[in-house]
Amino acid sequence: MFPGRSFGLWLKWVAANTLGEMIGLGTTIAVLGLGLSVINGISGVLGILAGYGLAIITGILEATVVGWAQWRVLNPWLPKITFKAWWVATLIGALIAYCLGYLPSTIMSLQDQSTQSTAVESEQWVIFLLAAGMGLVGGLILSYYQWRVLRKHVNGSRVWLPANMLGWMLGMPLIFWGIDMAQKITDPAPQILLMVGVLLVTGAIVGAVHGVSLVQLVKKPIQAEFARTG
Repeated sequence: MFPGRSFGLWLKWVAANTLGEMIGLGTTIAVLGLGLSVINGISGVLGILAGYGLAIITGILEATVVGWAQWRVLNPWLPKITFKAWWVATLIGALIAYCLGYLPSTIMSLQDQSTQSTAVESEQWVIFLLAAGMGLVGGLILSYYQWRVLRKHVNGSRVWLPANMLGWMLGMPLIFWGIDMAQKITDPAPQILLMVGVLLVTGAIVGAVHGVSLVQLVKKPIQAEFARTG
């Protein structure tokens, strides 16, 4: 697929995203689950809003772990990109994506609270289709601020946006499937093993897709110190 060092970069990138998503997103889900178990004791609108706030804040965990893992691989090829710049870009994108991602379910919960009605569960194919759409939008948001960093250092950086959109369009339905399956398992050990496997596969898929673009981008560094292109 790639010659020599480029293939090595791609493999390292895939590994970084695989482990980064497994640890970062896995920790995020665990912390969110523990937090919601406490927040569930708060009734009404306050409890729903507290859960929404907690869900957004946990995005810091994923952004930090994934951002650091990606930067470690990226740094030898683009040394002018600092960890702070890459982490801040990853963090902003993650927080916005989490904010928008959890907003629909929060609004629905508030509506159910006001009407005292019970939400009707959608068919599974509809959920997966929505998850793919969420991946497209989330991938764009997650990559936008990273792109703003990349465009100062490489030519043709706009490809970073659709590459992330495609990666997360493929990966997000898998996460939804894993969570759905885990909720049907009563034993904690199989639940954990299932989610670890799902997150590893998701991270590998997403990393493999936008890793192809990364390999091409690092070959096009901007030579002029203050040049910028997209």
